[in-house]
Amino acid sequence: MVNITRAADLTVIGSNGGGWVSDVGTTAPTSPLIQPVSPWEPLGAISDDGLVVGWDEDSQEFTPWGLTSPIRTTITKSIRTFKITLWETARVAVQSVMFRIPAADLTPSSGLTSFAETASPSVDRRAWWFAIFDGDSARGFYVPAGEVSDRSDVTFKQDEMSGYELTITAYPDSAGNTVYHSDSVPATPTYTGS
Repeated sequence: MVNITRAADLTVIGSNGGGWVSDVGTTAPTSPLIQPVSPWEPLGAISDDGLVVGWDEDSQEFTPWGLTSPIRTTITKSIRTFKITLWETARVAVQSVMFRIPAADLTPSSGLTSFAETASPSVDRRAWWFAIFDGDSARGFYVPAGEVSDRSDVTFKQDEMSGYELTITAYPDSAGNTVYHSDSVPATPTYTGS
């Protein structure tokens, strides 16, 4: 009989996590186990939908004349996205990313914060850090140059938490990388074949 190798401690449930934002060029935290410090700004409470890491890829297959299966496939598009719903909509860092406005422009005057949304937004790339925790496992995602590329509708009603549902698209940095991973996970045991 075949023995199926399984290890529950190598699975991850995103039971907790957080997000931070800063200016492009901000150095990534060295580990998801280390608290990010200034200039990183926390994004506060995230909905129980957690963090969704997305891949949007296209490919081109090359099938020679006379065959029905391709002999080669090449990736023609590969986009990484991060989707979250931010519940602390009054937090300055959250308003800043939602409305593409510098945080300094959201300083209250006489207790009132006023701003206008432009019909022609400019590029608003920022550095992002996301951390996921599950028991002894922690995963970190550093996006050196990401931008809010999609914003969902915001609902205000009595029986629902209002939140800003954002999709962040990761762009390549000067090294050509879009996302850097930093994980603290249990080691995979050596496979012995039995």
